[in-house]
Amino acid sequence: MSEAWQLPATEAARLIAARELSSEELVSSCLERVGKREPALRAWAHLDAEAALGQARERDAEPPRGPLHGIPVGVKDIIDTADMPTTYGSPIYESHRPERDADCVAWLREAGAVVLGKTVTTEFATYQPPPTVNPHDPARTPGGSSSGSAAAVAAGMVPLAFGTQTAGSVIRPASFCGIAGFKPAHGWRSTRGIKRLSERLDTLGLLARSVADVALFGGFDVPRSGEPRLAFARTPWWDELEDGGRAAFEDAAARLGAAELELPPEFGGLAAAQETAMAFDVARNLEPEWRDHRDGLSDVMRDYLEGARAVTADEADAAVALGDRCRAAFPGVVGGFDALLVPGVLGEAPLRSEGNTGSPLLCRPWTFVGVPAISVPGLVGPAGMPIGVQLVGIEAGAVLGAAAWVEGLLRG
Repeated sequence: MSEAWQLPATEAARLIAARELSSEELVSSCLERVGKREPALRAWAHLDAEAALGQARERDAEPPRGPLHGIPVGVKDIIDTADMPTTYGSPIYESHRPERDADCVAWLREAGAVVLGKTVTTEFATYQPPPTVNPHDPARTPGGSSSGSAAAVAAGMVPLAFGTQTAGSVIRPASFCGIAGFKPAHGWRSTRGIKRLSERLDTLGLLARSVADVALFGGFDVPRSGEPRLAFARTPWWDELEDGGRAAFEDAAARLGAAELELPPEFGGLAAAQETAMAFDVARNLEPEWRDHRDGLSDVMRDYLEGARAVTADEADAAVALGDRCRAAFPGVVGGFDALLVPGVLGEAPLRSEGNTGSPLLCRPWTFVGVPAISVPGLVGPAGMPIGVQLVGIEAGAVLGAAAWVEGLLRG
């Protein structure tokens, strides 16, 4: 058997259910991996090895609770945990201890998962770059804002991790780190206990090393119906892509046999509209921090909030109206296709010296429309760094089924 940390979550879950692997063995192996990789990667905001092993021993001593029984999971540090600190990536909350778990963490525990620890998030899941580095090249960003979750999964420190997405915070780090990242449809699970940025945009996301592990994590049924019907859209933002990213996506579309599709002209305003609506919401949700703890905010955060506070309600309403129209039109756009292949990142992960976590531009439209979106690993850029393929669609199962097929072809 491979070292336990190397096992896919699906295989580890099967072995634990058959009593051929203990949760304690799996958690111990992951902790050993953390010991080797964490000093360089800095993916964890909080980790208590003895507490995690204690949870694992409890799982081993009881009947299986669910499909995630005994499987260690990382939890993004913007998500409340009653037994661990939750800092939201900000020194303002360095001593914060929530009174209760977020709903998604309670769900994890009910399913028998082991909460391994809290993964690094950018400040309030926005734009200030974190200390975490990319597992494939420490000179590059892992993406944001689910930086620690993506890096920890890609480095084999944990098989599964929660992320969140308000703009591109699951798809982008998954792409840059070469793993699968799924943003389900908006509202698929409660976001109570997750630091709010935008009620109309915030979505719990899933990070794993494969599409099959994503499906296990989220409890999704994935149809096995052979080759999916795929369309490829260059999107109105095609000229923004780097040359290497553009070439990788064109190659992928050709290899996958995707039919080319042109988006309606109105969709061209979605990215800017999402940015406007998000800014309006973030300014109001972070008003207490702006009012009472401004000195504790980074320069990046202060600059962003200054601009966000200038967005008017009328501007936000107009943006939301466009999003609503495109959401209603989206099923007709996708038509008879299982999924739409669209770029999710401009190219490879930027260098950390550039001072950003990469642009969320190409994720914004689909987050705003609220549809399922997944980054599938398999492409490589000119510098040898991973680039993910983004698939969007109407129904989670169809998107995941298409993603599994795409993953097999690209990795094969």
